[in-house]
Amino acid sequence: ILKNIDPNKKSMQRDTQPEVEERGHWGNKVEFLLAVAGNVVGLGNVWRFPYLCYKNGGGAFLVPYLVFVVTCGVPVFLLETTIGQFTQEGGITCWRKLCPLAEGIGFGGQLIIFYSCMTYIIILSWALLYLVFSFSSQLPWASCNNDWNTEGCVDFSTKNNTVHWTNQTNSTSAATEFWERRVLMISGGIEEIGSIQWEVLLCLIAMWIVCYFCIWKGVRSTGKVVYVTATFPYVMLLILLIRGLSLPGAFEGIMFYLLPEPSRLIDPQVRAQISNSV
Repeated sequence: ILKNIDPNKKSMQRDTQPEVEERGHWGNKVEFLLAVAGNVVGLGNVWRFPYLCYKNGGGAFLVPYLVFVVTCGVPVFLLETTIGQFTQEGGITCWRKLCPLAEGIGFGGQLIIFYSCMTYIIILSWALLYLVFSFSSQLPWASCNNDWNTEGCVDFSTKNNTVHWTNQTNSTSAATEFWERRVLMISGGIEEIGSIQWEVLLCLIAMWIVCYFCIWKGVRSTGKVVYVTATFPYVMLLILLIRGLSLPGAFEGIMFYLLPEPSRLIDPQVRAQISNSV
């Protein structure tokens, strides 16, 4: 039977098969390690993690958090990385190779990533807007001499601001009013939709464009970007650490952070916050 097969017919079948574009690869191992390290540090390390530690008893949050990281976070991270390296596929098609019935896990994971990307892009657009405003001679969030400020605005750069703050019941800082009344323009309630903030919208479009050009050539071009994006957060965390240690009361804060309250360890709310963070 094999002798009767026309070799020209076999070659035609091979020619008609669609060509699959080869997936891109990292330029070297250093770029891959930097990309992984860049995903470890994010905005949560700057504001959410310290806030949760302070809210849930300092060390009482840190001890179970480390337990969850070692028993849950690191194994899942290694599993995800191993599956990607072994299958050389994306987040959906990798499950198709391992177990087709579990392909829904890939779709669910991509949906979570989609919502996460939308959240972080919006935060980056706010950061870009603040960066643009910071080039002004007078910072708009440092004074109460703006159109959006109210009578209860307090300027901490002036003298006797502490007395002015304590004498008013509905007083707010200039930075808070800039955030709520200038950047967000919070409406009176959910029934008031409000208008489009064109400055924030333009910053959002700009951040999406930057995100696109960071990944449009695949991982080979992304590997060149991670040399900056992966190292910059660690440098900023180091700067914030040095700055925090130089502030008054730093020693008390470190002790609160490292010494747990035994009564808070049995609080279920602490464990719920840890599961969401990990």
